[in-house]
Amino acid sequence: MNRATLEKRPDEVQSMFDDVAARYDITNDILSMGQTRRWRKIVVEAVGAKRGERVLDLAAGTGTSSEPYADAGVDVVACDFSTGMLEVGKKRRPDIEFVAGDAMNLPFADESFDAVTISFGLRNIQDPRVALQEMYRVTKPGGRLVIAEFSHPTFAPWRTVYTEYLMRALPAMATKVSSNPTAYQYLAESIRAWPNQDGLAAWLDGAGWQNVQYRNLAGGIVAVHRGIKK
Repeated sequence: MNRATLEKRPDEVQSMFDDVAARYDITNDILSMGQTRRWRKIVVEAVGAKRGERVLDLAAGTGTSSEPYADAGVDVVACDFSTGMLEVGKKRRPDIEFVAGDAMNLPFADESFDAVTISFGLRNIQDPRVALQEMYRVTKPGGRLVIAEFSHPTFAPWRTVYTEYLMRALPAMATKVSSNPTAYQYLAESIRAWPNQDGLAAWLDGAGWQNVQYRNLAGGIVAVHRGIKK
């Protein structure tokens, strides 16, 4: 895997996630100090899906982020381009529909979903702005988009501490708990290269989403963006 930039090679990123699939969820819980569970709950609340609605969960990986919807009786489709991740998910949750797909060319018809969500996967797409347009295409009028993604801490001293953790502590910890520590070096670099909260909001505006808002979590380490398709 090359050093992270916003010009990512899909084949390399896919291979990276295939390699870490078996222990991906456990590793993420450890490296985030358990915060991923709280962040997922906030995303589910922001999506606000109800029975009878159809939700597209992109970059769903092993389906961990899709489970709350399925458990609530919501029709959810877990979509990811890593077949390794999908295979792990299918074994654990055969009741969830898993679909292999490229976020820049989604295998779904126009206006197929009441809501689309993606958590911690947008920055791994080769052209995120194209993906945002595809998400808009497959969303019904009045539907919503919810994105959780790593972002930029708003407090300067905390931002310095966080950057040190990303570039030093995270890869070192990953060496002990992950099957592919190099993948987490890439992930750390991709987070640092990602636009800030306002930058991502501007991308949503450019893709046609309206009423774009965001909420900072953990002092801006993570931001949850939300938009509506009018």
